[in-house]
Amino acid sequence: MSEEQKKSASRARPTTDEFRAFVASGWAPRSTDLPARSEVAPYAAERRAAVSAAFPGQRLVMPAGGLKVRSNDTDYVFRPHSAFAHLTGLGSDREADAVLVLEPMGDSADGGTPGHDGDVGGDGGSPGHEAILYFRPLAGRDSDEFFGDSRYGEFWVGARPTIEDLEAELGITARHIDEFADAVAKDAGQLPIRVVREADAAVAAAVDKARAEAADAVGAAMGEQRLEAEHEADDELSSFLSHLRMIKDEWEIDEMRSAIEGTHRGFEAVIADLPEAIRRGRGERWVEGVFGLYARHHGNGIGYDSICASGDHANTLHWIKNTGDIREGDLLLLDAGVEVDSLFTADITRTLPVSGTFSEAQRRIYDAVYAAQEAGIAACKPGNRFSDIHDAAIRVIAEHLHEWGLLPEGIDVEATLDKEHGQYHRRWMVHGTSHHLGLDVHDCALATREQYTDAQLKPGMILTVEPGLYFKADDLLAPPEFRGNGVRIEDDVLITEDGCENLSAAMPRTADDVEAWIARIWSGRG
Repeated sequence: MSEEQKKSASRARPTTDEFRAFVASGWAPRSTDLPARSEVAPYAAERRAAVSAAFPGQRLVMPAGGLKVRSNDTDYVFRPHSAFAHLTGLGSDREADAVLVLEPMGDSADGGTPGHDGDVGGDGGSPGHEAILYFRPLAGRDSDEFFGDSRYGEFWVGARPTIEDLEAELGITARHIDEFADAVAKDAGQLPIRVVREADAAVAAAVDKARAEAADAVGAAMGEQRLEAEHEADDELSSFLSHLRMIKDEWEIDEMRSAIEGTHRGFEAVIADLPEAIRRGRGERWVEGVFGLYARHHGNGIGYDSICASGDHANTLHWIKNTGDIREGDLLLLDAGVEVDSLFTADITRTLPVSGTFSEAQRRIYDAVYAAQEAGIAACKPGNRFSDIHDAAIRVIAEHLHEWGLLPEGIDVEATLDKEHGQYHRRWMVHGTSHHLGLDVHDCALATREQYTDAQLKPGMILTVEPGLYFKADDLLAPPEFRGNGVRIEDDVLITEDGCENLSAAMPRTADDVEAWIARIWSGRG
């Protein structure tokens, strides 16, 4: 909200001491029962321990982020930054403006060997650091915030936890957010500070101010080189926290199973309502709404904007406008995922024949994509590189395009697969076949190339396998019967000790099985 809006006469409300006293009185006592320890707390403690070990003697600042204005005085629904959620276990819309600080203690504050076996806060999970969560706790009913603050007040947005509540739930020290500025600046000239800059600009600015004031105090020059070095240190922290999420623990894997289960239900609800989507017009929006209903009911909502692309819209890879009609004979490419309350998200694509059966040309495209996906999934095993998944799938794509006579004259499969002088197949399959999946739909995105594309697959990784073929309606190099059809098949795959598990395997994939799936649901037996 702008300052002008805050001062607007339309927002003025009469307030007296008598009125304040009246509002603050006559309430039943609050419950003093504390919440049970969260089931994710010990897992979050282990994650913090890994961070602590990587950055001994350094103050580490991980903000949740703040509320963002959508329009005028309304905010978007809050979602905490993924690094914050991963290290605290807080998901859903908790806790806006909070900041997790790993504070070095004992000998580790001097950059030496950690002098403690665990957090002072009691979770036993971060040797060398105390985990402290600065947040905005529940305000008293005698405060102006309780009744008068429409952004944070309990009367307007509901009650928040107390400091004692969060300490009981998470097993770490909690403090009021008002203490953060002084705490982050304390001894700033004597120990390094790193911050996840992209999570909250205001918190990053507070850290920069503390650094600058500490440098001034000792007469150190604050030139561009020093500032660049500090920002590079921040980037190293962000990259480490991103890479830390690459191997999922058992709790995270269970959350992913729940997200996939909810996504499966959402897809079946969409299939059941396809006739209604056709009948009403603007059917892509109808599909988007149906899936969103199931996503919001099962978990926190959708993990990303759903792609509900019918007909030629399927050939626009990031089609999220969803403004089109759905017509008989179309293919509907539905790329959607449920985000559960912990913020872990599925990411699944199915390409559905709107009329219930594929045409001959549609089936030819679909079967080629399915064969490519099978090759990609077969490459999902420990010891292989992440890039091997794409290489296996794209070879099958290239083989089909060559067989269909679509590659330029003189270009065979090997020639188009040449990464420097080929790549002609990318006209019809431009994107990568796989990405890591978890708290973010494109998880671990700040990991280095060596940690990601060139890295070996390891048990506990969850990633997508999602080849496709896209023939735009105006593509004169494509066979006429292919034009206006786009197909992608995407599943979520867990790397295991001896191979992989397709976590979304319960959702039919072959052309025959997809047709039978639709028929079963339409007959009322699904």
